Amino acid sequence: MPRINPDDAARQKFLDRLAEVEGRYVDLETRMSDPATIGNSALFTRLVKEHGSLSRVIETYRAFKKADDSLTGARELAEGDDPEMAEMAQVEVDELSARTDDLFDKLILLFATEDEEANRDVIIEIRAGTGGDEAALFAADLFGMYRRYSETQGWTVEIMDASPTEIGGYREIIFAVAGDSVHKKLRYESGGHRVQRVPATETQGRIHTSACTIAVLPEAEEVEVDLKMEDIRMDFYRAGGPGGQKVNKTSSAVRLTHIPTGIVVAIQDEKSQHKNRAKALRILRSRLYDHYKQEADSKRRDMRSTQIGSGDRSQRIRTYNFPQNRVTDHRINLTSYHLDRVILGELSEIIEPLLEFDSQERIKALLSGDLAL
Repeated sequence: MPRINPDDAARQKFLDRLAEVEGRYVDLETRMSDPATIGNSALFTRLVKEHGSLSRVIETYRAFKKADDSLTGARELAEGDDPEMAEMAQVEVDELSARTDDLFDKLILLFATEDEEANRDVIIEIRAGTGGDEAALFAADLFGMYRRYSETQGWTVEIMDASPTEIGGYREIIFAVAGDSVHKKLRYESGGHRVQRVPATETQGRIHTSACTIAVLPEAEEVEVDLKMEDIRMDFYRAGGPGGQKVNKTSSAVRLTHIPTGIVVAIQDEKSQHKNRAKALRILRSRLYDHYKQEADSKRRDMRSTQIGSGDRSQRIRTYNFPQNRVTDHRINLTSYHLDRVILGELSEIIEPLLEFDSQERIKALLSGDLAL
């Protein structure tokens, strides 16, 4: 990538922020060694994850500080009265200048891409939109695409809830994805996905357009969301759906309503009311985390104004045109004629350019001051 050359004020602001992050890193190490923290598995897991997400940045920052200190010393020698020593020191100055510049560029790239959300697991919600049965079938195709992509990444997929149709589609499917860098790679998938193809039920060969909406929610730990049970209305009812032994047998389905925000989660996937309740709370916690985070982001007017992963579900982000074997991501004007491979889970040729574009936008915002440090 080209050399990053911020002005002195932006450079100093960035370095000041890195010093704050190092302080946070040291604090995490102290807290992780505290017996009270070790005894709280949920808190300890969250701190370990945050510590791990900062480690690459801090290691690079410390290497930068060491090189920068050496550079200061070499410059003093290069400006000394001993000509021979000054000449030798100047060689070192040139080498250390190049090294500090390289490390500074690496720090900006790491800071812009390895944010606190990058290593989170996610909960993905796919809902069929316009298009009836064809939209539900498309929802099933999208779920299969993400499931197969997750397999290639070594991630695990857990279905949280599903509303299947009799012809093999989904009106809605909610699933969790866990693994390394899950949110970093999948956060750009939120939004409207449109499909253009000839449905199996179409007798005259006409191309139909259908759509699904996708929400990618960073999964929240219990300690991160103050979920008060008195703020939740809990309803139990009998599950419904096509066929199924459990349908209308017991009141195992659970609906949770978070009264302060109006967010509703309904789960009926499990036969056990207890399991459905646990899943519903997990989803509700993540929706609330996302809700409050977007509120805070909006107030700070941070990267969401330029970032491609804004999570705006009304935004049409991608079109899958089967007759032309074409997939187009409208945010970065990316077109691939390998839809047959993409729909089978080979998503890297779509996701990697999105990662690169987003990192460049973050760097621009970081150095211009648009990104809150």
